[in-house]
Amino acid sequence: MTITKRRLLEGGAAAVAASLFAKASWAQRTAPAASEPAWPTKPVRILVGFPAGASPDLATRAIAEPLSKILRQPVVVENKPGASGNTVADLVAKATDEHTIGALINGNLTIAKLLNPKLPFDPEKDFAPVGLIGTAPLVLAVSGNAEGKTAADQLLWVRNLGSGGKYGTPGVGTVGHLGMELIKSRAAITAQHKPYTGNPQVIAGLLANEIQLALLPPGLALPHIKSGKIKAIGVTSPERSVLAGDLPTIRDADVRGADLEIWTALAAPAGMRPAAVARLNAALVEVISSPDVSQALLKTGWQAQPGSPDTLAKRMRADTTRLGGVIIMKGIHSEG
Repeated sequence: MTITKRRLLEGGAAAVAASLFAKASWAQRTAPAASEPAWPTKPVRILVGFPAGASPDLATRAIAEPLSKILRQPVVVENKPGASGNTVADLVAKATDEHTIGALINGNLTIAKLLNPKLPFDPEKDFAPVGLIGTAPLVLAVSGNAEGKTAADQLLWVRNLGSGGKYGTPGVGTVGHLGMELIKSRAAITAQHKPYTGNPQVIAGLLANEIQLALLPPGLALPHIKSGKIKAIGVTSPERSVLAGDLPTIRDADVRGADLEIWTALAAPAGMRPAAVARLNAALVEVISSPDVSQALLKTGWQAQPGSPDTLAKRMRADTTRLGGVIIMKGIHSEG
């Protein structure tokens, strides 16, 4: 049993949150020596673990050119898809060049090792958090034949289906899967898991009533919600999101303790100098705080979230604790 698993089982959320990523805490970083060279000294590579046109890729390309202007070096985006971004995470974790950075998602930086202990990198120790790029909620959606006019009524309908109900996800170990298991534990739902190959197939399953429940990205869910073909209980973010129109939160349906967002962020190898991390973070914050880039990110499905490396490190700790508990308690494993 790994140290992380033992802490999750024995120490609870407080112990894990206090220990995970401690060395990445921004408060503990010290000032660089005056003799250290400035950064960057050559083009910066941002590796993306998804194909061109995928949501994390679009977010990265929205920030690349503005970053290059501030850093005064080319910022080159390279797509290296594979293993839900874990291929790139491994490349970044092993990089010895301060000019190789990763645009990574939740799973890569949090629960990857818990899902698959065979992965050759460790989110706890192999990365230096740089900063969030953007976040997005998920929509808790139900099939169009769900009974009841209110979100609470529709949630009761799902609950009353018992284990005869089904929820769909784009695969074992995805945020949609772990998030649904978290919601089930908070809302007394016993629907069974039906994995698909992607979110478009999950939507098709909802429309065909093969499944009755799913967590979906707003961009995919909203057109079908507006047409009345599926219904929405709410978004999983703590507050309403500009990405999801006027949808309420699942808290409004009295689902507590299941707040969840997907996110994409920049992370560097753990050995990157604090001064270089600080320089990159400052440039990133400036870029995504600008109205033009913020709007560009919205169009790609992300809400800009400027913040410090410590903000990202805290997000990593919180997600690892929350979803790590689900993984261990449910015995979920993935080869991705």
